[in-house]
Amino acid sequence: MPTKFSITDIFSRIDEYEHPRVAAMVNECAVKFVKLKGDFVWHHHDEEDELFYVVQGSLLMKLRDGDVTVNAGEMILIPHGIEHCPVAAEEVHCILFERAATVNTGNVVNEKTRVAVETL
Repeated sequence: MPTKFSITDIFSRIDEYEHPRVAAMVNECAVKFVKLKGDFVWHHHDEEDELFYVVQGSLLMKLRDGDVTVNAGEMILIPHGIEHCPVAAEEVHCILFERAATVNTGNVVNEKTRVAVETL
């Protein structure tokens, strides 16, 4: 059966920052919803590309060769192997498109690492 989602409803059920939740699967790709605020961690993913779609707010994507601001309604593709650090001065609502097994902190393990991602 086709499934309809309310983006607003999904974000209203998320009450933690930096804790992605899987809302749907499209083939091997997870559609993850996450709220961000503050600095994340510099990291990269050895094999997984990541697509960040900003729904609300403004995300600064720090990159070693220059920062990129991603505003609501825009998205940025981070190819695997590229070191990056998402920064949200104010609360940002973001949808991530990536492999289901992608660990949010990539090659770094710290207190922000979420290996098991909950499904909404």
